[in-house]
Amino acid sequence: MEKSLREKFNENFTEEKYKLYMDKVEGLHPGALDFRNAETPIFIPKDFKNKMLGACEDIIDVIVAPNFKDLTQRSIPKDLQVPNEDAHTQFLVFDFGICKNASGELEPQLIEMQGFPTLFAFQASHTELTAAYADVPSNYSAYLNGYNKESYLKLLKEIIVGDHDKKEVILLEIYPEKQKTRIDFYATEEELGIETVCLTKLIAEGDKLYYEHDGEKRRVKRIYNRLIFDDLQQQEGLENIVDLTKAYDVEWVPHPNWFYRISKFTLPFISNPYVPETFFLNEVAMPVNLDEYVLKPLFSFAGMGVVIDITQADIDKITDPENWILQRKVNYDPIIKTMDEPAKAEIRLFYFWKDEWVRPVAVHNLARLSKGKMIGTRYNKDKTWVGGGVAFFEI
Repeated sequence: MEKSLREKFNENFTEEKYKLYMDKVEGLHPGALDFRNAETPIFIPKDFKNKMLGACEDIIDVIVAPNFKDLTQRSIPKDLQVPNEDAHTQFLVFDFGICKNASGELEPQLIEMQGFPTLFAFQASHTELTAAYADVPSNYSAYLNGYNKESYLKLLKEIIVGDHDKKEVILLEIYPEKQKTRIDFYATEEELGIETVCLTKLIAEGDKLYYEHDGEKRRVKRIYNRLIFDDLQQQEGLENIVDLTKAYDVEWVPHPNWFYRISKFTLPFISNPYVPETFFLNEVAMPVNLDEYVLKPLFSFAGMGVVIDITQADIDKITDPENWILQRKVNYDPIIKTMDEPAKAEIRLFYFWKDEWVRPVAVHNLARLSKGKMIGTRYNKDKTWVGGGVAFFEI
């Protein structure tokens, strides 16, 4: 986006440099990188950064409002409600597409948001390697609000581990060794000193939870939650796992209910020029031009079920319109110049929220590049200069 930095990076790019860089990225946790890492970071000028941050503050105004839990109670599926929900999530992420408006100007547009973690630990080391590889100038940083690698990781540890014994804090996932994001689990173990535990290995005794480590049964007092319950429902052979909808004497970071409350479900309640107009399908009171909207299920995993080119037949076959949204389409601009066709991009902003804070704070980011119809691996097969990355913001 920042023209001079883009031109400099492209002029100096070589496949040899990229290979050396990738050797270092993959060397962080050999064999664990299971998604494509893009050839380039993104360079974001200050005004574009501030537009994203301003939109996030408007969204956060909705989230911190006293009526937010009432507004979003229906977002949590009845069979997936987990007891002992806390006052707020500890983590939020906001995905913005780099888009072009009707006047031909670049602007951010919110694509999605989640009250759920992402590649927080991995991104710290990944950013450090990427900054060196891309020769990022000192007036650009991937971190926000004055954070750097050390203070960011310190904050992450304070939020996840807190005052607990590290042995009593776990990262919980289902079949973690099979997940495409597993490199982040290993990075979390390394940076925070906690253990990753598969849901199938969790032990319940009364209202207490335990896991085994080298033959020792350890109490679980705090869970860094990486389970996506929608994904769990797609798994087979999980009949004998611990029922997490029961009340246990354990703290969640973040609590599973926040995955649903801060999600696509929240979009219809937000008014901001950088948040596309969104309606619950059952509340659309006027005829709409379907060509201008995207149809999304509220409860789906990794973009599954999204209909980009909607027909009336797509609408007519939906039996639960209250669980779908119509979101106005945005015009991704293929602004990132590459060695062949230009790439589109999304920026995911990380917000952390300590218990004593009134509001969450922006701390870091990741970026994703695409040359397909949507962001994601399945839409970018056999493409180059696509995949995961990081954005560096003008300070």
